[in-house]
Amino acid sequence: MRQVAFTTLGCKVNQFETEVMEGLFKSRGYEVVSFDRQADVYVINTCSVTNLGEKKSRQLIRRASRQNTNAVIAVAGCYSQISPDQVAQIEGVDVIVGTQDRARIVDLVEAVLANNRTVQVNAVADIMQASEFEDIPLFSIPGRTRAFLKIQEGCSNFCTYCIIPYARGPLRSRALASIAVETEKLVNAGFSEVVLTGIHLGAFGRDLSLDGKEISLVDAVDAVLTAGNKGLKRLRLGSLESIEVSESLISLMQTDPRLCLHLHLPLQSGNDKILKAMNRHYTTSEYRDLITGIKSRLPGLAATTDIIVGFPGESEELFESTLAFIRTMAFAKIHVFPYSRRTGTPAARLPGQIPEFEKKRRVQQLQNLADVQSRTFCESFIDRELDVLMETSEPEGVISGLTGNYIRVYTCGAQESIGQIHPVRLERLYKDGLWGRMI
Repeated sequence: MRQVAFTTLGCKVNQFETEVMEGLFKSRGYEVVSFDRQADVYVINTCSVTNLGEKKSRQLIRRASRQNTNAVIAVAGCYSQISPDQVAQIEGVDVIVGTQDRARIVDLVEAVLANNRTVQVNAVADIMQASEFEDIPLFSIPGRTRAFLKIQEGCSNFCTYCIIPYARGPLRSRALASIAVETEKLVNAGFSEVVLTGIHLGAFGRDLSLDGKEISLVDAVDAVLTAGNKGLKRLRLGSLESIEVSESLISLMQTDPRLCLHLHLPLQSGNDKILKAMNRHYTTSEYRDLITGIKSRLPGLAATTDIIVGFPGESEELFESTLAFIRTMAFAKIHVFPYSRRTGTPAARLPGQIPEFEKKRRVQQLQNLADVQSRTFCESFIDRELDVLMETSEPEGVISGLTGNYIRVYTCGAQESIGQIHPVRLERLYKDGLWGRMI
């Protein structure tokens, strides 16, 4: 039996797409092994959001080549899509697939094997011409406690710093019937939580219609909740643009307890001048009003966000205004990123590029604030009971998992509890979350 090994860089969408490709290989008789083992085929699912992502992608390609010089190396994902010629020049690369046509990856690999690796296959096409969601069924069920379900592809925002619209192409949505079928598979496989993912998740349905009716993300959420009616305990949403959080979505979160009290709403900057330069379509006051209104209707909600520091033209004064704004927001978690200059994006040509050492200083300063807000959010739940989906085992009989509102909880428990939801009495701060006592 041939063996195939996978590694994934980047976002939750990439993780899902790797699981889909694993299923394709398994359905053709391959055994999936760890990436650090010798395999017949290595698949590197790459990221191109930052320069660091591309650097790590190249390192992993070379590592695979060293592990088995006779193995077929297939490179997929955003880096392949953006820079296929660059990927083709890396020694050992046999197959190049971008962000579409992954359904053909096994055929492409086996064509290379049939030719004894004498021919390199480049299957990257013009992603801007893509018009339909690449609907690849899950041929095997991933072995985790939470299951990701990709329902949307492409982005039309064209933020000035972001390469993703050029790597992922125009908006494409998964059919509601397909979403329902995949949900049933995951629920029947025993998953308690499904996480909906997409490149521009809030834009789901803009390219679809049903009997003349417009389709939106709420329809996808409803399809999952209905299909999982007999077993789905939780539904979590991936990253959403704040301006795309609809009244109907909030109402559904109020009425159906299976929808997790967690919204990840990227802010990117706490200064209106920088937001405008980023081509973000809201102001800080609009963002604050939205979060305040949602929290008033959904007590206990975890609002998490992304912030980019060091965007071109971000003076020290503008950075300080971002810090001041964030201090008013009480985020549950903040993902902090230094601005990464991406060739081909408008921001790469802007004046006022910030030195790397200054970006690192600002990242650390903002991360310190993020840590304070995260602890404050966790502390507000001490002496309360919350349901925890147990996910991982720690040393010395400790297990951990996530609450519906995205708090990491540690407790004493048996391995058999992994994958199950248990009520836990939260007692004190611990590591990156809380320590609790399982009820």
